[in-house]
Amino acid sequence: MTDHELVELYENGNDSAFDILLGRHQAYIYSYILFLVKDTDVANDFFQDTFSRAIIAIRSHKYQTSGKFSAWLLRIAHNLIVDKSRECETACTVREAQVKPQVLNSLRLSESTREDEICDNQTRKDIRSMLDYLPAPQREVIIMRFYDDLTFKEIAQQTGVSINTALGRMHYALINLRKLIQEKQISLVG
Repeated sequence: MTDHELVELYENGNDSAFDILLGRHQAYIYSYILFLVKDTDVANDFFQDTFSRAIIAIRSHKYQTSGKFSAWLLRIAHNLIVDKSRECETACTVREAQVKPQVLNSLRLSESTREDEICDNQTRKDIRSMLDYLPAPQREVIIMRFYDDLTFKEIAQQTGVSINTALGRMHYALINLRKLIQEKQISLVG
């Protein structure tokens, strides 16, 4: 089957079609990312973000069949890397002479206070309590990713599912958490 046919199958709910696409393109995309960033941990993060964005785009019917699928994936990866490097350049190039003195005395730049720690702890507690409302597979992937700091590859291995399924569970977990915040009118402190 062609990439475009597999994309269409995945778009219509066939998860195994995306597994085939991932298998076809993962080495090429990962090599490209690693060549640019020269760090395996950073490359893994960009790789996961690339396929996560691809999943969201396909399932949202935003993928256009013009051109090669691999070129589309490369464009996503490239744009993610460029955006991140721009963020780093902006964050790293501010000099004291460019910033007004009162900005440097801002509380945001100071060490956290006890009040900040209490607010952060309360926010973590609130978010953790919302996880109880999620289906078990979605809760599990959130905990493994954000609390245990596992990659999607590690999550997939530990839960015995494909990376695609782990990414999908994360996607739906975040959607459900946003809905819960609105429905239950939960106010996160901080």
